[in-house]
Amino acid sequence: MVDSRTCARPEEDHGACGAIADMLARLGDKWSLLIVSTLRDGPLRFNELRRRIGDISQKMLSSTLKVLERDGLVSRTVIATVPPQVEYALTDLGMELGVPVAHLAEWTTANTPRILAARAEFDARAAQQASA
Repeated sequence: MVDSRTCARPEEDHGACGAIADMLARLGDKWSLLIVSTLRDGPLRFNELRRRIGDISQKMLSSTLKVLERDGLVSRTVIATVPPQVEYALTDLGMELGVPVAHLAEWTTANTPRILAARAEFDARAAQQASA
């Protein structure tokens, strides 16, 4: 297991740092965590997933799902119907990721008032400094 402080120590393996940076970049994009969070409740067809997420284009949802599938977080199943339907679900690895994602969502919900207050305070200071 890689210690999360590994990248802070120059003498440590930078290969691990690259892997961590790569995954954080993947999960830090606008849509990946929303998709993982949405699929925690169970498999969804493409259009239902798109409806639940909201303001995501078909192209962006498709490309993000492909990346998550490539990383082993999401599985894609084609259902033999006319027309064919495609269902997406979290893999075991994706379900494991869903745990810290849920904690992050809970933290965000609990701290949104504090974050909004900090933003308002910052913006007020910035406006005051700009007018001075």
